[in-house]
Amino acid sequence: MEKVVSGIRPTGNLHLGNYFGAVKSFLKMQDEYDCYFFIADWHSLTTHPHPDNIQKSVRTILAEYLACGIDPEKSTIYVQSDVPEVVELYLYLNMNAGIGELMRTASFKDKARKQLHINDAGSDTDMENQIFNEDNRQPVSAGLLTYPTLMAADIIIHKAVKVPVGKDQEQNMEMARRFARRFNQTYGVEFFPEPASYHFSAQAVKVPGLDGSGKMGKSEGNAIYLVDDEKTIRKKVMKAVTDAGPTEPNSVKPEPIANLFTMMEIVSSKETYDFFNEKYNNCEIRYGDMKKQLAEDINNFCAPIRTRILEISNDTQLMDHVVRRGAERSREDAFKTLNEVRQIIGFRAY
Repeated sequence: MEKVVSGIRPTGNLHLGNYFGAVKSFLKMQDEYDCYFFIADWHSLTTHPHPDNIQKSVRTILAEYLACGIDPEKSTIYVQSDVPEVVELYLYLNMNAGIGELMRTASFKDKARKQLHINDAGSDTDMENQIFNEDNRQPVSAGLLTYPTLMAADIIIHKAVKVPVGKDQEQNMEMARRFARRFNQTYGVEFFPEPASYHFSAQAVKVPGLDGSGKMGKSEGNAIYLVDDEKTIRKKVMKAVTDAGPTEPNSVKPEPIANLFTMMEIVSSKETYDFFNEKYNNCEIRYGDMKKQLAEDINNFCAPIRTRILEISNDTQLMDHVVRRGAERSREDAFKTLNEVRQIIGFRAY
């Protein structure tokens, strides 16, 4: 069975965009592939979280994954830092990674610019000068620079052939393929497969924000979280951006209104969507009524997941068991790979 690897940084609760954009597809994939889903707590160190928050954030994501239906009997669910073999492979990959190629990655440049407070108009030379400035009080970490190397180690240590990623991670995926290929070429072996990006295409749903902007996201501040209670959901939906309504039948919906209908198409019944769509096309739409119905439908979707999240969050024994079992499974697989890597490089096996 082909292996699939996917990780998520523990940076907050899952929202509707996470669910319909990725998690829903994971539920299908776990029946078709040998899936490894991990919580990327090492990756979160690039944002310097407080030590007290790391374990709490990890358990939050774990509870929500389980509540959504990711099954530890079908998939291996583990915490990245429970698999030290990844760090050793990360070291070996860094020995063959070029500083220049790492500095040219878009994700590094974007995050370094933000950290150094350089606007988009600033040149790469400006950024590099500040990075190498010894007087800089906000140094850009080597961990941020080598983020693609750690991501590659996460993937290839399990010899994954498919990795579900968004378009923003495509360059990092190309780096992972490059590092796998470079290892094989350096040592004259065909050891690591080159992992392919797996895009959900028609299966994936882009969940819009209701603030009139693009997609729903944590950083955008427009997310409806799976754990939000009914009152919170209603408040967020009722604040959704609308207009005065159409003045001509069958008018094209402006983006904020289209976003509202997209959300309804995702969570509501076809009959409900068709009802309000007809009202819009006939210039009879009452956005207040539509928002109330949408809030009710979102809550009906989230309620069972929310209840399950709260139950699992309080079940320390269950979560400890899942983490422990996931660590055992993932380490067994990673240890086998690493032992072979050590021998290929010229070190003794453990």
